[in-house]
Amino acid sequence: MRIGYTLMTEQSGPRELVAHAGAAERAGFDFEVMSDHYFPWLEEQGHSPYAWSTLGAVTQVTERVELMTYVTAPIIRYHPAVVAQKAATVGLLSGDRFTLGLGAGENLNEHVVGDGWPPVNVRHEMLDESLRIIRGLLDGESVTFTGRHYRVNSAKLWDLAARRVPIATAVSGSQSVNRFGPLSDAMIAVEPNEELCRSWDATSGGSRKIGQLPIAWGRDRDAVRKRAWEQFRWFAGGWTVNAELPGPAGFAAATQYVRQEDVAAAIPCGPDVGPIVESVTAFAEAGFTDLALVQVGIDEDPDGFFAFAERELLPALRAS
Repeated sequence: MRIGYTLMTEQSGPRELVAHAGAAERAGFDFEVMSDHYFPWLEEQGHSPYAWSTLGAVTQVTERVELMTYVTAPIIRYHPAVVAQKAATVGLLSGDRFTLGLGAGENLNEHVVGDGWPPVNVRHEMLDESLRIIRGLLDGESVTFTGRHYRVNSAKLWDLAARRVPIATAVSGSQSVNRFGPLSDAMIAVEPNEELCRSWDATSGGSRKIGQLPIAWGRDRDAVRKRAWEQFRWFAGGWTVNAELPGPAGFAAATQYVRQEDVAAAIPCGPDVGPIVESVTAFAEAGFTDLALVQVGIDEDPDGFFAFAERELLPALRAS
């Protein structure tokens, strides 16, 4: 399994994210993914810079790692034709190291343009149309498209990398797998679900399956548990809830009864490698080929975390 690092825009500013990208590559991570948000999940996280500007800078401080959005929603805040142009540009800047990760989005980020938040079946229709538009443009085609949700008139990308930018799509169940698998080069999911992986392989013919795992490394276990609760208790609601809430205040209210021990039960917390290896193994056994780690509260001690990753964590994961 390839191990990646998450450049989480909700918990770091743009300059820090660029510095973390270089440090993660030097530490030995195989790839790096970046979230694409307008809001943080909780006010305690305190950040949300523009992912695409930051990615452009990241391409210039890294040389080896693959880069990826995890994920961009090409449905409301962005028009899919513009997403294709951004992806092609980052592909060129990175020297063919970019994968476009897409998903149906969250109300948290998409509400800002004032067009409302459609139900999940409509969001999936919108993502389906977006995928068809983006694929055509990344293939170098001149695209004219009239759908239920989008119109494109004679669009064409004039700067394309030698390697077509691959598309990875976030899925959560059989319906989304069946719909998006044939249109995608890789799968994105955040739970170690073996059935989901088998279904994806059957639908897509077998391809990359990219997961994500939050961890909270630190020398003081109690302080790390507190930090994980402060910044990551939003995770407890699950994606059915997380997609619907409109802002950090809603996530704070929805998670007011989540306890530190609840978060620590779901996220490996503390200085030890063993619990992280155990959690990563669950994804490997489920069939995932790639896993991006999130270090919760990275700005507390970035040098310490990347040193730990290089000397202990990554060797342990590769030996497991």
